[in-house]
Amino acid sequence: MSQPKIAGRIRVGMGGWNYEPWRTTFYPKQVSKAQELHYASRQVTAIEVNGTFYRLQSPAVFAKWCDETPDDFVFSLKAPRFLVNRRDLRTMAEGLTRFIDSGLSQLQTKLGPLNWQLAPTKPFDAAEIEDFLRMLPREVDGVPLRHALEVRHESFMTPEYLEIARKHRVATVFADTDEHPSFADVTADFVYARLMRTVSAEPTGYAKTALATWAKQAGQWASGEDPSSLPRVEKGARKEGPRDVFMFFISGAKERAPAAAQHLLTLLD
Repeated sequence: MSQPKIAGRIRVGMGGWNYEPWRTTFYPKQVSKAQELHYASRQVTAIEVNGTFYRLQSPAVFAKWCDETPDDFVFSLKAPRFLVNRRDLRTMAEGLTRFIDSGLSQLQTKLGPLNWQLAPTKPFDAAEIEDFLRMLPREVDGVPLRHALEVRHESFMTPEYLEIARKHRVATVFADTDEHPSFADVTADFVYARLMRTVSAEPTGYAKTALATWAKQAGQWASGEDPSSLPRVEKGARKEGPRDVFMFFISGAKERAPAAAQHLLTLLD
């Protein structure tokens, strides 16, 4: 008899793989720019792609990314800005189809969550968000789709929003930052965290004690618990089933992001 799953998979990475300072802080000299994805995908277990926010990619590009990376690697893709930067999100139907059909399925099992990052000026409107989340497809060409909503307006910090997100099984991005609302209420069967406090003075981006804490909290998320030290809208902790966890070191001192991800992965091992 197979054993029940007691924890989800924890994946850790950073944003992208092309960043000039990483030629000094991350990539060995013998790694050419054409080899950066091949190398980076073997140092971390996931990468958040920001390029899809600015322009659609082609099926050939997605297929190339798939071919260059290990079997158990995952890409998270940011949804295009022409979809999320709208006065009314419900007007995106035609553009949504263009994005979903642009070749995402070429990533196959390497397609991770889609991150729908809203503008800081976008307030919570219950009817609009309900309709928007209902529009998000659950698969493309047989490849499952998972969605994470990154809200950046404090009006989303309400039980009504959490109820809508849970109804549609859409994760709410937890952002470790003071610049945007930071709340860790879990609204899906996976967790998506963006850790944005890396500093240049720390060789590992975050202090090693802080990374040890993040490793512990990642384990709690993966096992279905809610880390008690993180801010939440709802004060009562929820105990649910195993969850996959995606953690990306984003923003802050970006030159330190790979080192932060690598060190956190050693703690998880």
